[in-house]
Amino acid sequence: MTDLLPFLVIGLTTGSVYGLAAMGLVLTYKTSGIFNFAHGAIAALAAYAFYEVKVVRGLPWPVALLVAVVVLPPLVAMLMERVTRALAGATTTMKIVATIGIQLIITGALLAHYGAAGLTFPAFLPADTIELFGVYVGIDQLVSACVAALGALGFFVFFTFSPLGVRMRAVVDDPDLLSLAGTSPFAVRSWAWLIGSHFAAISGVLLAPLIGLDALLLTLLVVQAYGAAAVGLFASLPMTYAGGLLIGVLAALATNVVSGSVVLSGLPPAMPFLVLFAVLLLAGKRRLVDIGATRPTPPQPPLLGPRTARIVALVVIGIGIAVPFLVGAKLPVYANALVFVLIFSSLQLLVRTSGQVSLAHAGLVAVGAATFSHLAVGAGLPWLVAVLLAGAVAVPVGALVAIPAIRLSGLFLALATFGFGLLLENVVYRTGLLFGASGSLPAPRPDGLGGDLPFYYVLLGFAVAGVLLVAAVGRSRLGRLLRAMADSPTSLATLGLGVNVTRVTVFGISAFLAGVAGALYASQGHSATGTPFTSFTSLTWLTVLVLCGAARSAAPLAAAIVFAVLPAYGGGEADGSSGWMPVLFGVGALLVALHESSARRGRSHVSAEWPTGSRAAERIGSPGRAAARERVAHRDVDSAVRVRVGAAGGAR
Repeated sequence: MTDLLPFLVIGLTTGSVYGLAAMGLVLTYKTSGIFNFAHGAIAALAAYAFYEVKVVRGLPWPVALLVAVVVLPPLVAMLMERVTRALAGATTTMKIVATIGIQLIITGALLAHYGAAGLTFPAFLPADTIELFGVYVGIDQLVSACVAALGALGFFVFFTFSPLGVRMRAVVDDPDLLSLAGTSPFAVRSWAWLIGSHFAAISGVLLAPLIGLDALLLTLLVVQAYGAAAVGLFASLPMTYAGGLLIGVLAALATNVVSGSVVLSGLPPAMPFLVLFAVLLLAGKRRLVDIGATRPTPPQPPLLGPRTARIVALVVIGIGIAVPFLVGAKLPVYANALVFVLIFSSLQLLVRTSGQVSLAHAGLVAVGAATFSHLAVGAGLPWLVAVLLAGAVAVPVGALVAIPAIRLSGLFLALATFGFGLLLENVVYRTGLLFGASGSLPAPRPDGLGGDLPFYYVLLGFAVAGVLLVAAVGRSRLGRLLRAMADSPTSLATLGLGVNVTRVTVFGISAFLAGVAGALYASQGHSATGTPFTSFTSLTWLTVLVLCGAARSAAPLAAAIVFAVLPAYGGGEADGSSGWMPVLFGVGALLVALHESSARRGRSHVSAEWPTGSRAAERIGSPGRAAARERVAHRDVDSAVRVRVGAAGGAR
């Protein structure tokens, strides 16, 4: 037991900071209905602000601390409150994309300005040690734990007994009633964002001395607060703080258990996401309430008619054939873009067609890349067979991702898939199942087609085949079921159709395309590595796809051009991971989310004037008539179900 005491002390120290950050996250979620994916980025911003004032400007550390935890949080809170107010009534997907966009803006700007290499954070707390219960504890650790504990206790007392705390609870239950009582919901939410931003900033400044200044690492470390929030079921503040302590202790003990093991070295940092994934699966829908959730926007009909769409598709294919003769030395960039057409097509099938939010897509692509190397090099299978089998192996992994989709939806599905992706990245990537301890595997090109020009046409063929597959799914009965499920899962279940089977099927098809894309990506680069397929990459892909959503059916092609081609002409890397491109992606995604939220509010104001039933379908042009009839039918069935349930409840 004595050997474990140092790990317990370290776990309680870091866990208390996680709990503090998680309480601020839960507070803003409960009062605004917005789960802030940028919470960790705010913590990183505060830590870099401290570094800028203390090291770069040479001012004393009290001034740096004042700027980081007193001056900066109100500015961030003001911005977040304005954004979340504009997102009122937005779909869950748009709320997620908006906060992810803010995360990309902050993190991308920090990386672009300070560089990706970690910096040494200036120590400002005493580094001496004292003996406590037979264990030597750093004074800085003790101060961090005490600050976090006192902050959590003070906040709990404030939230429970103070008039403002009571109003914060009331704004969640009924903001309109609170407004009638003479209290502005806007003011209450502003205070909530102010407190949440302060907690995030304090967490960043307390964690930075332990790990140094690394924008991505610091952001993801504070993301560990997600696990603590899950323990509190995103509602209970005391349980949230206790969850932070639990996660800190479990991660510290896991460090002791896996010491000396290279394969399991990623288990301790993945512990919060393991807790997050487990809690979300075990709790289910009944105990998890998606605050502020709204009905998703029905899928829109294509912009072009079938005949015009075929002509445009042929023109695009013709341009694709001519690309090698037009781009010269940048041919590998366009070959890379063809792979991303497949990636974004598979993600489009989930997000736009079926209304499912997946933040683990990069993990599926990584599974395909590693599997291809094992089959083509390790097993010596023919190139084409290895590519197709890589897609097939990704299908059961996609089915695992679909398990949360059966029990969860909206925000909690996004969090569960994000946790799953982080588990893959931190634990499975380094095992022999994927990339091994070296982190990189060889990946061949097909015999006789290994040159850049012939392999470009191979990738073009796969991209066209993948797009045609997605289009065929969209026109099939499965596509109609997916659109109906996106519009109203309740209506689909009422009609006696299998919602769960439909969800697993679409995740399987998407995973197959992602696995094939991973194999092609590895073959294009001659190596399979997990470095490009981080969880941060999954967030970026989602924002880029939403950014190009106006193109509808052509969104995967537009997203591939924006993500893989434009950076090559703008000075950034083709994978979009460096330079200022992530910032631009984040700004674009945020603007699109705000625009769609505004348009949705505008449609809600005039929806009462629209005719219902078959007359609504007749007044819509012929290209969208069938889709409109389908949406109206599902909406009417869903309304009838709600009326019958309400009548039955009244009778009881």
